Amino acid sequence: MDLTLNEEQRGIRQMAAEFVDAEIVPHIREWDRAESIDRGLFTRLGELGFLGLTIDEEYGGTEVDMLSYVLVCEELGRGDSSVRGVVSVSLGLVTKTIATYGSPEQRRYWLPRLTSGEALGCFALTEPDSGSDAGSLRTRATRDGDDWVLNGEKIFITNGTWASVALVFARTSDDGGKGITAFLVPTDTPGFTATTIHGKLGLRGQATASLSFQDVRVPDSARLGEVGKGLAIALSALAKGRISVAAGGVGVARAALDAAVRYSTERTQFGAPIASKQLVQELLADSAVDVESARMLTWRAAAMVDAGAGSKEVTAPASMAKLSASETAVRVANNCLQVFGGYGFIDEYPLGKYLRDARVLTLYEGTSQIQKLIIGRSLTGVDAT
Repeated sequence: MDLTLNEEQRGIRQMAAEFVDAEIVPHIREWDRAESIDRGLFTRLGELGFLGLTIDEEYGGTEVDMLSYVLVCEELGRGDSSVRGVVSVSLGLVTKTIATYGSPEQRRYWLPRLTSGEALGCFALTEPDSGSDAGSLRTRATRDGDDWVLNGEKIFITNGTWASVALVFARTSDDGGKGITAFLVPTDTPGFTATTIHGKLGLRGQATASLSFQDVRVPDSARLGEVGKGLAIALSALAKGRISVAAGGVGVARAALDAAVRYSTERTQFGAPIASKQLVQELLADSAVDVESARMLTWRAAAMVDAGAGSKEVTAPASMAKLSASETAVRVANNCLQVFGGYGFIDEYPLGKYLRDARVLTLYEGTSQIQKLIIGRSLTGVDAT
């Protein structure tokens, strides 16, 4: 598989890198301390087309391939994982899902708002008692005439307090995973409440929330896809969404490695730069190999999508990329913090933030353990218990 970037891909990557260096990197410590990125950034992301990557121009999108989207996510991850997370969820999980499964009316109404940055979306799947076992979710949607009435709770929802629309997965029957249906719920609907979750280890700059639905009434026109197909829609979105998480992980690891290389050439101990010490070079060399390996797995998964692979075909490669990149991000950030010594432990330098942000990549959109089960199933054809 040829993964050489073409001129358009190189141009998009360069534009993203320049944007990150000018408008994100200078603010990451401030946003981390304040537990909020500058929300004016959403408009800029929309103006640059980053919230509409892969979406038809008819809806305000930017018609590029999946690898171009991955390149942008990698650069955003290099700048601030909180910003990358906003894009991965609003675009990767919500906008793309509406583009794929939405009715013509849903696409016409929501897509231009989402691609422009006028609106953000959140992906409301996880519940207090339902994480990896998404098929056991309890939030319920009950049919009432031409409407549906939603009741339940969601947790750890990225963009939860910023979103204008929530893609909500709710139980419409007791038929296990086949009893779940997807709905597009405007967040100003009566009975919908979003509460910010404070005190997170990482991703402090993005809005993570718990959601409450108390007799939230929506018309049947808010239903996304067929009744009972919600879990399939969610899993399809997550299969490809994991590629953008992997790209973000590569970006975090790159940022940590770049910072450690610079520091090692500037920091002097025993009369010489610490870059001249063999064990420091070992930390840097191991990290560089890890980053490149994770990047190639991520680019390969994106290229498979561009070659026409469906969600089922790309599920295992996406899981390989996500597993590799997320674990790489943690390992590389930790090794590079070691290069900084005590200075890596204070937020005057960004290494602590990189490590904290990397840690969650092994948890959300499927833990590392879940990724291993997906990969194992693809190899053996057997569901592990």
